[in-house]
Amino acid sequence: MSDLHASSQDALVDPLRQGVVALGLDLGESAQQQLLAYMALIQKWTRVYNLTAVRDPQEMLTHHLLDSLSALAPLMRHTQGRSTRLLDVGSGGGLPGVVLAICRPEVQVTCVDTVGKKAAFIQQVAASLRLPNLRGLHARVETVQEGYDVVCSRAFASLKDFTQWSHKALLSQGVWMAMKGKQPDDEIADLPPQVKVFHVEPLRVPGLDADRCMVWMRPAGASE
Repeated sequence: MSDLHASSQDALVDPLRQGVVALGLDLGESAQQQLLAYMALIQKWTRVYNLTAVRDPQEMLTHHLLDSLSALAPLMRHTQGRSTRLLDVGSGGGLPGVVLAICRPEVQVTCVDTVGKKAAFIQQVAASLRLPNLRGLHARVETVQEGYDVVCSRAFASLKDFTQWSHKALLSQGVWMAMKGKQPDDEIADLPPQVKVFHVEPLRVPGLDADRCMVWMRPAGASE
């Protein structure tokens, strides 16, 4: 199934487990195995579909899996275990959407991308890893009008563009969750009055020496 040889994949088991512990997450063995299987699928398909510029398995673990896993605890604090519909915008190879779907079966994840091959890859991941709570959608986010509780993105676009393009997909009491590098003060200042930032929290990614943060937003007038 994978270009990651067994020995190579075995070498990632302990670093992943250590990263999960460092993030304070309670992830079972099955979920961790699925995360590694997902990474193997990315590596297998990226030669044809150009899913990521990162090819080294150890680097993929840090820059993709652990970086996406850093969003898990903040998301769970927000949803508190409730059944949740989440839209991952400009998902590409499924980061962080697939990671969230693997770790939280109560979250129904849709990964939307304008590139058909990338949406097809998400469908392949859902089938291969038997994830009924995951689907890939080939569309422009502006055309998505289903109601989602959370609309998220990871290094996708400016906050202004992200919220403007996806506002039709967000339920009136929903929230935007944007993963960013350094706290984007200029982008926050550029947001229209219809969008309110209610929390910015730093994210710490084990093994990654770079600024990361999560910007939480909601439509102005929505109840807290």
